[in-house]
Formats: sequence, structure tokens, C-alpha cells
Amino acid sequence: MKAVFAAGGTAGHINPALAIADKMKSLFPETEILFIGTPSGMEARLVAKAGYDFRGVEMAGFQRSLSLKSIGKNMKAAYYYLISAKRQVRKILREFQPDIVIGTGGYVTGTVLSQAVAMGIKTITHESNSYPGMATKMLAKKADKVLLATEDAKKHLPSAERCIVTGNPLRSNIQIEDREAARKRLGLPEGFTVLSFGGSLGANRITEAVAELVAWEQKKGGINHIHSYGGNGKEKFYTSLEQSGAAEDKTRHIFRDYIDNMYTCICAADLIISRAGAMTITELTAIGRPAILVPYPNAAENHQYYNALTLSKANAAVLIEDKDLTKARLVEEVSALYNDRDRLALMEDNAKKSAENNAADRIMSEIIDLIGEDKFTK
Repeated sequence: MKAVFAAGGTAGHINPALAIADKMKSLFPETEILFIGTPSGMEARLVAKAGYDFRGVEMAGFQRSLSLKSIGKNMKAAYYYLISAKRQVRKILREFQPDIVIGTGGYVTGTVLSQAVAMGIKTITHESNSYPGMATKMLAKKADKVLLATEDAKKHLPSAERCIVTGNPLRSNIQIEDREAARKRLGLPEGFTVLSFGGSLGANRITEAVAELVAWEQKKGGINHIHSYGGNGKEKFYTSLEQSGAAEDKTRHIFRDYIDNMYTCICAADLIISRAGAMTITELTAIGRPAILVPYPNAAENHQYYNALTLSKANAAVLIEDKDLTKARLVEEVSALYNDRDRLALMEDNAKKSAENNAADRIMSEIIDLIGEDKFTK
């Protein structure tokens, strides 16, 4: 059995592909797996770290603005997408001869799966967001199966006949532990615990509002706070913290540029404040934590808003659009939840109910159904 995965651009596209590949190898160890992506993209590093074979092909997505810079990038993308990348992808597929090609989002998926379809290879595309991206929309009528993270995603596709809701798969290395154990692991004392983050590069609006929130928490007393200010946000965060009148408390605060033990931090928390990327949503529901979600406003097709809306409608999260986020608003929302533990507990239960914890198994069932179990056992 041979499988090709096409994923690139963001961790939200790459990690689901790795999760499916992990499940495939655990069930059928003899399966040969190859990833295709851009050689300079995040996928090259993450795939190598996971131990899978990787072939790099220069590809580029199209810019949607009409600036001179964007037009220039689109001319380059047109060359890579329409001529060079297609030719290279077809060559790789002919040499590897996969039984199936699986894509998990981004322009890499669009390029690779469109060639696989043209060559008569079985294809599956998986969409991790509640609002499907361009690749999924393009492939909705071409791929043999379209797998979706949420029921809401179906509403935005031209044809739902090939669509199957499976949830988002998580890699098997996720460690779920109870709050007390997680807090002890982090060196935090008992007490209400907030976790906040705005992405790897930080988010100024979240950082500024969180600094004010920390000041409120210190006045209340007995509250722990874990915050990632991002690679570029340290100066901004500590300046905002000083302006709010708060001071870092090494006993109850963990402030970092990047959180490399995110699962432990989510487990330790009573409330999460974050953007609304697909994998963040998946992790929050798998562990079962209520959240205040502030979707990244510049995400492609505003998909983070739709991700957050899905949890908000399930009463598992509070949705605040980026333009509406203020220091006062964040303090008001956290204060309301802090003072209404019954509501917080209900949101936590609803988050757990929203989880699709067997997503990888469901996806494997769809793969086996498409190509036949005999392909794996030969």
C-alpha cells in the first residue's frame, strides 16, 4: 500500500495529515507514505521531524489583493502552479505510484490532488475549518471523498454528496491529564487558571487586553495566568503590563514567547483566551475547556470566525470579533465567567460534547472503504 499526503502552509493543514499518517502506520506498518509540499514551507520541517519521506515542489498560492506587489506574486504563482509544479507533481506520482492521495488543505492540496484526479488516482481531501478553503471548494466535485471537521462546513460547499463529517484528527502524542496534575507539572499553586495566546507571532490586541486582565486578576487574588506573547510581542506585553499597574508574579504567572507544552497548559486551565485556528479548536474540545475566542480577522475567507461561531453556537465558547476586543470587554467577559461557575462548567461540558475524539479512526474507515482493505494487506 502506498499513500501520498499533500499538506502545507500552516500547522493547521499539516498536523491533520501527520495524524492520519500516524494512524495509518499504526494500523498498517508496511504502508509506504510520502509527503509532498513546498521545500521552504513549515511542512518540510514538521514532516522531517515526524520521520516521513518528503518531496519538495516549488508552489505558490494566489494573492487576492490587486496591488502591484500582489500582481507580481500572482504571475510567479501562475508559472509555478500552471506549469512547473504540475509537471513535477505528475512526475513524483508516476514514480511513486500511490494507491491514494490525501490532501489536508492549502494550495499544496489543490495542486497535488488536481493532478492525482487527472491521473485517475483515488483522492480524499480533508477540511479542518468550519468555512472551507479554496482548495476544498475546488476539489469538492472532483475528489472521491470530501471529509469535513464540522457539519457547518457543508453549508458552504457547492455539493454535499461526497461530504462526510469526521472531525479533525489529533496526533496520538496528545497527553490529557487532570487539572491538579497539570498545574503541579507547571509549578502553579491551586486556583482559577487562565491560559491566553495569540499565535506564534503574537497578537497585539490580545496582548494589550490580557495585560489589563492580569491587573484585574491580581486585585481579585488567587488567580494563575499562563500567557504566550509571541515571538515579537515581549516588549509590547511588558509595557502594557506596566501601564495596567500589574506586576509579574513568578508564583502564579508563566509568561513566555512560545508555549512548547501546550497540552499541559490547556489541561491546567479553567478558561482559554485565544485565536480560533482549526487545530486550536480541536485541542480545546478534545481536552474539554471553555474559551473566549478572538478570530484572526485576516485569515483566509475569515475561516477563524466560522470556527469560533461553531463553538459559540454550541455554548462552548464566547466569540469576540477582533474589532470588538477591548481591555474592558475582555475583563468583563472573564469576570462574568469567573463569577458564574455553573455557566463555566456547562461550557466545559459542551466543549467536550463537541469533540470528535475518534476522528482519525473515522478517516481511516473512509480510506479503507474507498480503496479496499486488501490494498493494505498485500
